[in-house]
Amino acid sequence: MNPDIAALLTELVEKVGLLRGDMKKKNDLEKYEARFARVEQKLSALAERISRTDPDLAKRLSTAWQLPGRSLAFRNAEHQKTREREGEDTQHAAEDGTQTPEDGT
Repeated sequence: MNPDIAALLTELVEKVGLLRGDMKKKNDLEKYEARFARVEQKLSALAERISRTDPDLAKRLSTAWQLPGRSLAFRNAEHQKTREREGEDTQHAAEDGTQTPEDGT
């Protein structure tokens, strides 16, 4: 699957999982329990089908649904690592003279 689509799908599942958790804390989940059960059923079928070609994505989707806070924390940590690496690359480019101040390249 395209990595951008996989990331967006994971984020969508994560957001719905967070919504489910918020509703549970506010005791609103009971009214929509059957609907969330159907969402979970479809998500499980989707993850099972995806696992045939991309087991890692299937695992990320399951984690995003079951433990959305953990999934979000993991994604934030990965994003922070990427930003730090990009910052190091920019710093090294400036130090070796390959970066121009006008355009940042």
